[in-house]
Formats: sequence, structure tokens, C-alpha cells
Amino acid sequence: MLGVSGAWIGNLSALERYNPYFFAITLVLLAGGFWHVYVRRQPVCDDGSFCARPASSRITKSALWVGTVLIVLAMTLKWWAPLFY
Repeated sequence: MLGVSGAWIGNLSALERYNPYFFAITLVLLAGGFWHVYVRRQPVCDDGSFCARPASSRITKSALWVGTVLIVLAMTLKWWAPLFY
């Protein structure tokens, strides 16, 4: 079922003219995520809470970087996808 819907969505070109706007919004949101994780002063956490554990920071940073890689791959799809035909 996912394959059929993915193929249909891949052929949907009605929204293609809005790609630059979607990309710009995505980059702004990614920049906000990186600012939130790396630049913003971290709030004080209560002992024993989830944010006090180092694993929470690793999980957040890992998810941000994995998401960034996936978004960059999606944004550059038109350049590298023809290499696989």
C-alpha cells in the first residue's frame, strides 16, 4: 500500500512550483532546531527528570542530524537521482 501511494505522490507535480517555498520554510525550521539545540541556553532541569539525563541530549541531536540528512537528500534528489536510472 505504501508503494502505491508513494508512486502516486511521486508523480504529483501540481505542487512542484511551490518547492522553493517549501525548501525555504524547511531550512528556517531546521535553523531554528539547530539554534534550539546548540545555541540556546539550556534550562535548569530537576534531578531525575528526563532533560537532566545526558541521553536526552544525544537523542535530540541524533534526531536533528538524521532529519537534516534526509532533508538534504530530498532537496538534492533531482541532481543525483538520474545517476541511478
